[in-house]
Amino acid sequence: MSVGVFDLFTVGIGPSSSHTVGPMRAAAAFVRELGADVLPRVSSVRVDLYGSLAATGRGHGTMTAVLLGLEGREPELILPEEVESRLAAFAAGEPLRLGGSIELLYGPEDIVLHPLTILSRHTNGVTFTVSDAAGNSLHEATYFSVGGGFIVREGEIESAAAELESSKQLLPLPFRTAAELLGHCHSSGLNFSGVMLANELVSRSEEEVRNGLLHIRDVMEDCKNSSLDRDGVLPGGLKVRRRAPDWHARLRAEDPDRDPKFWQEWVNLVALAVNEENASGGRVVTAPTNGAAGIIPAVMFYATHYIDAVRNATQEAIDNVVVKFLLAAGAVGILYKEQASISGAEVGCQGEVGSASSMAAAGLAEVMGGTPEQVENAAEIAMEHNLGLTCDPVGGLVQIPCIERNAIAAAKAINAAKMALWGDGQHHVTLDEVIVTMRETGRDMSSKYKETSMGGLAVNVVEC
Repeated sequence: MSVGVFDLFTVGIGPSSSHTVGPMRAAAAFVRELGADVLPRVSSVRVDLYGSLAATGRGHGTMTAVLLGLEGREPELILPEEVESRLAAFAAGEPLRLGGSIELLYGPEDIVLHPLTILSRHTNGVTFTVSDAAGNSLHEATYFSVGGGFIVREGEIESAAAELESSKQLLPLPFRTAAELLGHCHSSGLNFSGVMLANELVSRSEEEVRNGLLHIRDVMEDCKNSSLDRDGVLPGGLKVRRRAPDWHARLRAEDPDRDPKFWQEWVNLVALAVNEENASGGRVVTAPTNGAAGIIPAVMFYATHYIDAVRNATQEAIDNVVVKFLLAAGAVGILYKEQASISGAEVGCQGEVGSASSMAAAGLAEVMGGTPEQVENAAEIAMEHNLGLTCDPVGGLVQIPCIERNAIAAAKAINAAKMALWGDGQHHVTLDEVIVTMRETGRDMSSKYKETSMGGLAVNVVEC
């Protein structure tokens, strides 16, 4: 099936879509491969992590995510309290329950790390091997976590690409580039969200699309609210203090009537709250990744609270804005997924925060009444000024600079949308050109700036 809005916006757990959600999905997929014939014969398991997964796996919760996946857990369904319970069990020496039934003495410390070995397909590689009591290999598979929670199995890459291209032919308005997307807008009279909706209706009813997107909104809202109820410091050893609860209390005191002059403080708060929850392993929406999960909720908060025509509207009208916003943002997200990457380990943080900022700018410009050309311009402006953004998390944790970076990128998205709406949609640099530039910049970027914690702030900031 071609990439759709519900592939870009999925429910998972923090702190990372590529290093937590993806590896959990890969491990669960591997267990499903074993089936009823192989699983009962398994006596041992081996997991090898490569490249960025190995380099920053501890800080991103990769090892425990893999173990949970091997037990058959799925990131969309598992709750944070279940994660905490199993982590405590592993720490106490309880066995791994492969496929939920086969008990094996295997813990996080048994996973083999290869941080300097980069497999050919992607830097986020993981190989699973199971053997019988005699040590004979029963089954082996390698998966790649390619960003945003997406996984690809080695050996199925070409067939998956062919299936993707084939599925696109079933869409009424298929697109891979912004030029193609704009072409559909011109020929059909639809905007970005309208084109996206037409394609989504191939696999879902309009009611299902609407309800699904409102569910995504609700999970984002729950994520923010959960964070506002937590005090103290974030896990991981850096002792980063949670700021969202204190900021929320101050804003409620200083801005009880939601004065428009405080819009940026509220946007900052939403972005910080979501990403503090992500950093603590909470339930989040990949948008399009966990590391950038706060940007779209923060800009959507602006859209529903600070646009005059929306802020006093009925709940149904506000819901309509949310659906339109997410569809337009999703259309732009597809362009990055198709032409470049949303993986920090592949192209740096420009692929995560930059893509999310661009998507959010497009969504906001559309719900503010922008033409397709203005929406494309908004997306282009936001990414153009995130080009070259490195991924250099201190301590391998999705905390510094990640949390604040979401707030900054949300403000960039709002500014980009406003700038585009003050223009007529005509501009020198196209969205396609900036996406290609992002891809090429990512290829040229040193690997130490691509989610390895081997360069930048990660080596120049004292961790304690």
